[in-house]
Amino acid sequence: MRKFFRNKWVKIPYTIVLYAFAIYGFFLTGTYFAMKFQWTNDGGMVDSNNRYFQDMHDKYNQSFKVDSVSVVKHRYEALNRIMVVNEFNPTNANYILTTLMKTQDEKLALQMLDAVDLRLMKNQEYRKAVSEMRKNKFNSKKTTKLSVYEWMNIAEWQDFKIAVTKDKKYIDSVAKVTGVESRLIVSCLVGEQIRLFNSSRESYKRYIGPLKVLALESNLSYGVTGIKENTAIKIEEYLKNPASAFYLGEEYETLLDLDSTKNYLNSENDTLNIRLQRLVQFKDHYYSYLYAALFLRQVKMQWQRAGFPIDDRPEILASLFNLGYQRSKPKKNPGVGGSVFKIHETDYTFGAVAFEFYYSGELSDVFPYQKEKFKQIPKPNKTTSHTLLPK
Repeated sequence: MRKFFRNKWVKIPYTIVLYAFAIYGFFLTGTYFAMKFQWTNDGGMVDSNNRYFQDMHDKYNQSFKVDSVSVVKHRYEALNRIMVVNEFNPTNANYILTTLMKTQDEKLALQMLDAVDLRLMKNQEYRKAVSEMRKNKFNSKKTTKLSVYEWMNIAEWQDFKIAVTKDKKYIDSVAKVTGVESRLIVSCLVGEQIRLFNSSRESYKRYIGPLKVLALESNLSYGVTGIKENTAIKIEEYLKNPASAFYLGEEYETLLDLDSTKNYLNSENDTLNIRLQRLVQFKDHYYSYLYAALFLRQVKMQWQRAGFPIDDRPEILASLFNLGYQRSKPKKNPGVGGSVFKIHETDYTFGAVAFEFYYSGELSDVFPYQKEKFKQIPKPNKTTSHTLLPK
């Protein structure tokens, strides 16, 4: 037997197998202890940009402001940075812009942009473009909660906004029957009311300030929109006169006919004729807005017929509303103006105030912008029994 194992053809394979089993056993034993004591756990490595990731986390979770002013600033920054990215990687810029538009989440968009910054941090041209964007004078200016329109920063304006919001149902009703945009009607109201802030402090103290209602005029100009009697008469006449350049059509003819079933008397208008009684109403300002809207529509029609449309010129329409029919002379380059008044010692014109209000965005949640400032209305049902106002 010994002779058998001494044979080299047996001894060599036997030795190889023996050592193989020994090594394998050692491997199994080592593996057991390695797993038990967690010697095989991969320690990994810390990403070289770990500090950047931490800074991002801290920036967006500790100091990221979400008040209305900051949100505007964040959006401005995001849009500017997207434009920079678009110069280098339009695909990524499009992804970020699409996300911002869908989610309205400025924080998310800025985080996406920071991720791009990280990836392009070695791109000198990109870094230079971002740096130049950040140096832009609009970014370096301090933001403010105040309006760019100074007259909208005074306390009286806040009172006015409350007051005019109370009249929304009347203004919208007039807009529906005349086809004139509510916001355009309010633009004329703004000019008429805010001039009282300085020139007629008593009206402000009596109405707008304490009661948060609009000032009601009852001498020479009437109602909350300040309609003069001779202007009211002309508005009524032009509604009925097909030969007039101001004529609006059959569907508008009866809008100012007298409803004989209603009583318009009150303590403020008991000495006035019925036309003016309708304008001087304490709470129901419907006719103040109706006369104003019809004037705007009539003047718009006059200029349209003359070949000089002013549909999209609220500042011109408001100027003419303030100046009257006699100053409405269609021409190529009309001027913005009207009466001049002071608001906290600063001069403004009626037309400029209307322009600034219309495009300011103020009260747009109450009186939103419409695609058309003048819509055609359907012809009315002629079964009503209204009568004409006395001359």
